[in-house]
Amino acid sequence: MATQTKKIEALRRLCGGILRTRFAPSPTGYLHLGHAYSALCAWHAVGERKEHFHLRIDDLDETRCKDSFTQQIFSDLRWLGITWQDPVLYQSRRHALYAKKLAILEKQGLVYPCYLSRKEAGSLLSAPHLSADGLAPAPSTRHLLDSDGSRQRAASGMPPVWRLDSQRALASLGGSTLYWRDHDGTKHSVNPAEFGDVVLGRRDSPASYHLSTVIDDGDSAITLVVRGADLAPVTQIHRLLQAVLGLPSPIYWHHPLITDEAGQRLAKRHDALALKTLRETQKQPADILKSLPETGITI
Repeated sequence: MATQTKKIEALRRLCGGILRTRFAPSPTGYLHLGHAYSALCAWHAVGERKEHFHLRIDDLDETRCKDSFTQQIFSDLRWLGITWQDPVLYQSRRHALYAKKLAILEKQGLVYPCYLSRKEAGSLLSAPHLSADGLAPAPSTRHLLDSDGSRQRAASGMPPVWRLDSQRALASLGGSTLYWRDHDGTKHSVNPAEFGDVVLGRRDSPASYHLSTVIDDGDSAITLVVRGADLAPVTQIHRLLQAVLGLPSPIYWHHPLITDEAGQRLAKRHDALALKTLRETQKQPADILKSLPETGITI
């Protein structure tokens, strides 16, 4: 218990004295062991205090998200012993806010419309590659704004995607180096060359994951973001967006991923490891906890 208290106090100091985190699942399937681990990491990081634990439902994908999955998320979290601060935040109810923030970035000249398909945009990378941290940089298409093809598609009523002009966004901050910090205090610099001109507004939605999660974390006053190590490479994108939107930057804790017996990361297609399935086989929360590694705080 003493070790747990010291770790929580260290996190609290890094977070400016207040620990406030969130769990943000997408209701496109059932929660599995990987989700349980991430939720428990966040839950224990804030000392199992519901007033510091926020639940957000990332349900922008209207074609795949289902209310039945949302209700099962509530049930599974309660079964694990996790409670949260009301009200639950639903991204599907925040379209107007995302559109407003995107318009601010447009007015500042930090985003631009792109009329290429995903395949066409990908073809601009003559030699696709991954950067050192595993992130494939998105292409810049600003130079195509005045092309005949773009003008024709715009005139036809085709909605664009909106891309962040990452180099211009960083330059707008005055040229100083921008950093984000992880849970042990290590500083990581933001380098737009590693992620490129990512999409912030999709054709079917006013916000991509990058924009919506930054806005929502800011509105919920989140001071500690707990999520899987697979999302560490995109954190510098989020830090840049926080800076240009005038939002505070939380501390980030990217925990190890839970894998299956073959060493592959879990996905929602792993029905046998879904919490709903495990519960139906009479598994108890204690059985789930025993199957997971230490969270870094305690279990």
